[in-house]
Amino acid sequence: MREAYDVIVIGSGLGGLTAAALLARAGRKVLVLERSNSVGGAASTYKAGDLVIEAGLHETADPRDPRDPKHDVLARAGVLDAVEWISTRALYEVRGGPVGAPFVLPEGFAAARAALLGRFPAARAGIATVLRDAERVATGLGALSRGGAAFSDLREGAAALFKLRPLLRDWRRSLSEVFARAFGDDEAIKCALAANLAYYHDDPDRLSWVFFALAQGGYLGWGGRFIRGGSQRLSSALARAVKTAGGDVLLRRRAVAIRLHRNGRAAGVTHTDRQGENANEHAAPVIIANAAPGVIAEMLPEPARAAFAAAYGRRKPSMSVFSATYGLSLPPGKFGMRAYANFLLPAWMRKLSDYGRSAALLAELPAEQTPVMTVVDFSAIDSGLGGPPYPVSVVGPDRLANWNGLDRESYDLKRDLWRNAIAAAIDQEFPGFASHVVASVFNTAHSMMSYLGAPAGAIYGFAPLPPQGPIWRGFERSAKTAIPGLYLASAFAGFGGFTGAIKAGGDAADRILAET
Repeated sequence: MREAYDVIVIGSGLGGLTAAALLARAGRKVLVLERSNSVGGAASTYKAGDLVIEAGLHETADPRDPRDPKHDVLARAGVLDAVEWISTRALYEVRGGPVGAPFVLPEGFAAARAALLGRFPAARAGIATVLRDAERVATGLGALSRGGAAFSDLREGAAALFKLRPLLRDWRRSLSEVFARAFGDDEAIKCALAANLAYYHDDPDRLSWVFFALAQGGYLGWGGRFIRGGSQRLSSALARAVKTAGGDVLLRRRAVAIRLHRNGRAAGVTHTDRQGENANEHAAPVIIANAAPGVIAEMLPEPARAAFAAAYGRRKPSMSVFSATYGLSLPPGKFGMRAYANFLLPAWMRKLSDYGRSAALLAELPAEQTPVMTVVDFSAIDSGLGGPPYPVSVVGPDRLANWNGLDRESYDLKRDLWRNAIAAAIDQEFPGFASHVVASVFNTAHSMMSYLGAPAGAIYGFAPLPPQGPIWRGFERSAKTAIPGLYLASAFAGFGGFTGAIKAGGDAADRILAET
């Protein structure tokens, strides 16, 4: 093999880059291999003509708050202050479905409580319980995410553990189960409080309540933020941190095989150019996979492949999405769009559990029913994405099965029809929107699978389902794999999204530094 490294990272998504930056800054010689033209994976920003497209980020909980799980990781990686974290102001506005008239959910638990009570006074007891428990879970688990450092002050560590009492009661419950206990059959308050469900999962009946409380509690507790200029800024900052610390980042290099020693330990990686030619090999006793387990399994020889894959075989992939970006000739505020993040619930939606039906709609050509939609107006804040054309991101649940079996012509036709139908549905709420679209790009679950290399287009790794085991076993997600020296640092080792991927990278780096 050629030049040896201490660590080779396969893939330059946020998990891989975070692990690489932490290890390089700790003195390890690191190589990052990326098959694309630029780093970032889902955390990328690019242009289609004059239209700026943000590939993945709408908002993330503010990492500058010490309670946020990203805070310590990004600070140690040296990038916490390398980008501008712009406030998204209110968490979101939701309208339609059971909610009806627009409702704004502000950030901050006190403000959110007041807004919910003002709109849903009959749900006072449930609002108090749900927000209290979400705050305790978010702050408690946020503090404990710092590992042993959380107990540097024993009183603070004990306080964090005390806050986690709600976990004992609801550890195995779904979001729907907890909401049913708190709100009965009041579907309006349920939809108002979980309008941004697609940030986590596509079915409230199968979404872990603890995961929802942790994520939603983080947004409410320390506010939503967007990276000025787009998520590519963070990916690039992490790559710079790797190189500044002496590491290497190679673009347009596809990892094709993971080499093992006779004793089964990681030994190195074979990689080629994007055409599968010009193969090179580099040695390393530690390999970090920033990819789906199924992709990594294909790179391993038997019997190691089967041993590696066995740990993931029964885990269900997360949801996928369609993602449309529309470029408008005028800012959407001209058409009545007041919020940065807008959630449009369709008329057919009568209860929160109906959310689980949304993804199936894209199996057919557009008709009267349209899916649940997240509409983000980047011009509503100082996003740095420019305009005109002013970019608007629209996302909703989707499935790979909706696009399988189509020839190219049929696929393109169906995609274009849905692109127009979704713009028309937005126009119903914000008249003038569709007629001012001057550019657009529409990606499907199939696009997500192809671009991210994720099975079934699973954008969040494994689905955040309610745990089946006891609480002391945790969520059974780990950077460690069955192959000695091979670690996982992707959404599949955490809970998806920006926070989950970054935390997975931090966990992988910390485990490696402790074990090697």
